[in-house]
Amino acid sequence: MTTPNMTLLYVDNPEKSAAFYRRLLGLAPVELSPTFALFVLSNGFKLAMWSKHTVEPAATVTGGGGEIGFMYEESQQVDALYQQWHEQGLEIIQPPVTLDFGYSFVAIDPDGHRLRVYNLSE
Repeated sequence: MTTPNMTLLYVDNPEKSAAFYRRLLGLAPVELSPTFALFVLSNGFKLAMWSKHTVEPAATVTGGGGEIGFMYEESQQVDALYQQWHEQGLEIIQPPVTLDFGYSFVAIDPDGHRLRVYNLSE
């Protein structure tokens, strides 16, 4: 079986994006250069950033074409993270709301990539 193990974002400035995600994730990148950054999360999943100016083949779509999801067990955890990110100055494009799949809010990173925090409905 083929299992995805990494999300790769095309960004304007990988070092700037790495600083953003370092604060967001609470961990340092395992690789960092002017054109690439890589985080390895505790579950083994990888989050990478590649300069949209040097990616090969050239990217035709950047920022906002998808979402990175952060699932939590309780809606109170969603609210707590919303408050934390709001206080840290993240741009929130959808405040906490109940949707057909559950309770959620959406922020964006400096390149316009959506960050959805959610709790699934029971």
